[in-house]
Amino acid sequence: MAITIYHNPRCSKSRETLKLLQDKGIEPEIREYLKDVPSAEELKAVLGKLGIGARDLLRKKEAEYKEAGLDDTSLNDEAVIEAMTQYPKLIERPIVINGDQARIGRPPESVLEIVD
Repeated sequence: MAITIYHNPRCSKSRETLKLLQDKGIEPEIREYLKDVPSAEELKAVLGKLGIGARDLLRKKEAEYKEAGLDDTSLNDEAVIEAMTQYPKLIERPIVINGDQARIGRPPESVLEIVD
């Protein structure tokens, strides 16, 4: 089964995670999610594989977080997911997906749980 990484080449943790996989002999499918933005359905599937809620996948220190009004904790998952499709920079990274499992590469070594 193919392993996919939601990757941002400008992010040091994303680069470290990709290198860690490659050092293990794994050449994942690289999805530069800022250019190839995941749909709401894809994000829901990723959240299910991660076992977390939508708000847990948000980068809360990005300017877009406040601009999109995401500091309003009454927003439901649907609204948060929609905001991530409009502002993909808000999606925590990197995310490694292997079948029905996924991990956020923070720290990068956490992704090894699903690829070994």
